[in-house]
Amino acid sequence: MTIATAISELSTVLGDALSTSKADLEAHGRSESHFPLTPPDAVVRPRSTEEVAQVVRICAAHGCPVVGWGAGTSLEGHALALRGGVVVDFTDMAAVLEIRPEDRIARIQPGLTRERLNEELRATGLFFPVDPGADASLGGMASTRASGTTTVRYGSMRDNVAGLQVVLADGTVIRTGTQAAKSAAGYDLTALFVGAEGTLGLITELTLRLHGQPEAISAGICAFDAIEGAVDAAIEVIQTGLPVARIEFVDAATVAAVNAHSKADFPPRPHLLVEFHGAEDSVARDAARFARIAADHGATGIDHATRAEDRRRLWQMRHHAYWAILASRPGARAIVTDVCVPISALARAVAETRADIDASPIPGPILGHVGDGNFHAILLIDPENGDERAAAMRLSASMADRALRLGGTVSGEHGIGAGKLGYMAAEHGPAWAVMGRIRAALDPAGLMNPGKLVGET
Repeated sequence: MTIATAISELSTVLGDALSTSKADLEAHGRSESHFPLTPPDAVVRPRSTEEVAQVVRICAAHGCPVVGWGAGTSLEGHALALRGGVVVDFTDMAAVLEIRPEDRIARIQPGLTRERLNEELRATGLFFPVDPGADASLGGMASTRASGTTTVRYGSMRDNVAGLQVVLADGTVIRTGTQAAKSAAGYDLTALFVGAEGTLGLITELTLRLHGQPEAISAGICAFDAIEGAVDAAIEVIQTGLPVARIEFVDAATVAAVNAHSKADFPPRPHLLVEFHGAEDSVARDAARFARIAADHGATGIDHATRAEDRRRLWQMRHHAYWAILASRPGARAIVTDVCVPISALARAVAETRADIDASPIPGPILGHVGDGNFHAILLIDPENGDERAAAMRLSASMADRALRLGGTVSGEHGIGAGKLGYMAAEHGPAWAVMGRIRAALDPAGLMNPGKLVGET
């Protein structure tokens, strides 16, 4: 049993839906983050669940690893073929299968991106709210249990996936969940696969929960003299129950990078960005209440926007921040941290992280979804400088250890992949071994995305 034999058989079955070209292999061996080029042995682009099942059965028969691929925007090496094998690219499975406005659900294929789905939903008065920033594929977002800027109001993928179709490691096709609003029938298999990172099977269809477009939207942005004021304002907003749809933090270094990258003119100080959804009168009241809280913590120049084009301009800072930060140090690669702590511990976690980075030899702008205690440091390193990489890994480890001490998690939204595998035992204790047993039960040969989430079976 060999990978080469599997690829030969797949080529016979799939024809031009299989590629071994150098360009294709390298394109599917790259990561958005710091991981080295790791090409697979072949790339397949199935067009149906039946073809996915066929691919998996052939690979299982020959001991060939199988790795799912969506838009390739993950940051922890989730879609890299660390043990070689076949990458299953879902680009050609990107259809909207059904929209049921009366039930507020949509059935889609996994390669569809969130922006494309929302374009399809415009005429219905509904939208899909999970926004990780990148135009990620929805299958990948489910696989990593993604969240983002709107999680504080609408929840993460965990809350917005009602059901799945999954191809298991032996090629069996199953459905999880129902189209009903709730169910108490048996194990919650949907929740098991959401966040499994392709280690238990490949998602080939999703049933998603949709939300009504709000009557009014108001966005705001304000600057603070210090990180502490911005973070304390965000904490008070959440603890007082103000219904924000988004509340984001960016530090002064992030603002400077955005200004340079996008020719913007935001004051080079820490900022909060907020957004409110609802009826016009309630949105206006909420925005005014936020302004009072922010001012109490030293905010200046609070700028509100209700027109769509003005809101887009305000949110450009946050949505382009990662690329702006990368551009601030040409040639650098990023080690992206992703911790989440209880909101009561957020100020301490951010302050201690900032102090650690300031004492290190590398830059590390901080930004994040402070409404749910999730923040990131983008640690910029020269990929050829071993000392810088070591310093970044120490900073990342320190952030993870701190998050766990404060009752949090080493990953609020990016997932584990290969990059955070070393922290799983510390976060989960004996429960991590339970995850390993679940994987071994569903994938005894360990061929589904090996080297990720639970390590080797």
